Amino acid sequence: NQLRMKIGVMFGSPETTTGGNALKFYASMRLDIRRIGAIKTSTAVVGNRTRVKVVKNKLAPPFREVEFDITYGEGVSREGMLIDMGVEQNVIEKSGAWLSYRGERVGQGRENAKLFLREHPEIAARVEAEILQKHGLGAPAANEGGQEATEGPSAVPKPEPKAKSKNPVGGRPSKARARA
Repeated sequence: NQLRMKIGVMFGSPETTTGGNALKFYASMRLDIRRIGAIKTSTAVVGNRTRVKVVKNKLAPPFREVEFDITYGEGVSREGMLIDMGVEQNVIEKSGAWLSYRGERVGQGRENAKLFLREHPEIAARVEAEILQKHGLGAPAANEGGQEATEGPSAVPKPEPKAKSKNPVGGRPSKARARA
């Protein structure tokens, strides 16, 4: 929640968190959240570009990073995430400042492309479906002709129910029952 600077540190980060070592040991997850830039329109700042680094994680793989847009009054920008992941997965092509989807120009610059996806939710849904398909999630994306592809999994299988324990409380039997 608060950073302090260590004086005279030659190696490593000079930043430290207050409260001693107990917070560092007790926490199961620690995130470093930083603003890396402002999102501007022609007249004003409308949001921030944010980077989150996972410093410590006992629950999932640590040391991952993610960048996303936070727009004032809206929150995390869904369209911005679609553009970032679409460019990363080659669903959206980027040449210079222009972004295009399947040969159609979406916009010049991130903000214009985000506005286009916000105004055309059907295209945003197609981009999202293609991204999910490339990650192996969800139903296969539609073909060029508009028909759905038949290859790949279309639904996630449900896990089988666990066998019930004979112990009415559940879990392992108590020591008293084990001795009897």
